[in-house]
Amino acid sequence: MIRLEDVTYTYPDAPHPVLEHVSLHVEAGTITGVVGASGAGKTTLAKIIAGFIPQVDGGDLTGSVAVGGQDVAALSLAEAVAQVGLVIQNPFNQISGARYTVREEIAFGMENLGTPREEMAQRVDEIADLLHVSHLLDRSPYALSGGQMQLVAIASMLVLRTPVLVMDEPTSQLDPAGTRLVFDVLNQLQEAGVTVVIFEHKLELLQQHADRLLAIADRGIAADGPASQVLADVRTTDWGVGSTRFTQAGRLARDRGLLSDEIPLPVSFDQAAALFGGAR
Repeated sequence: MIRLEDVTYTYPDAPHPVLEHVSLHVEAGTITGVVGASGAGKTTLAKIIAGFIPQVDGGDLTGSVAVGGQDVAALSLAEAVAQVGLVIQNPFNQISGARYTVREEIAFGMENLGTPREEMAQRVDEIADLLHVSHLLDRSPYALSGGQMQLVAIASMLVLRTPVLVMDEPTSQLDPAGTRLVFDVLNQLQEAGVTVVIFEHKLELLQQHADRLLAIADRGIAADGPASQVLADVRTTDWGVGSTRFTQAGRLARDRGLLSDEIPLPVSFDQAAALFGGAR
């Protein structure tokens, strides 16, 4: 569904590329998590997949980017938006400012794509119910808390029903309950065949929900594999990725001689319980 071949990107007037020689293939209907330090290029990668780079941000992009078999460079921004929904980190920047109510805000993208009015109303009600924001539909988008605004921004993308959804730290403004809700919704989207790429710092949730994890460092993909494999890698500290609390406990046990170097570090509660329950 997503294919990047030897992609290098440099922002306008920047002295060097943010990403260099990145190749990435993402299968349809999967959830791919992306982790990395701040400034590693995660947001840049999200915008490249969504077609916002270089169409909106400018700069120099080399290599090829395809979504659903279509060359993203050959698509207009409107065509790209119909293929890939992009949820950005700051919901204040995603709200259009052109509509007076949450209901109208969620429907705004569908209006631009020419969706019939009756279908728009039905889809807005469905997505508002899914994200538990139905009680906000008649309020102003700017009368919401940061967390509520983030759920509305997510709803405005989900309602478009794009085959690909790219989410750049979508839970940054959410409390634990809201965060869990978003990840549960991602699993429902996957069941419906949507391809999801999510850029997040909440490693334990990525470990639970992502089929695959990418670590971005040194202007490229430093690791690519199952979340349990990538998060147990001893280089995560060097990459600025961090580790789950279970991996931290495993490293502490290893440092104190309680765990053999040959035993893989745990990254989840179940792995830690199994390991420390039988550790010698």
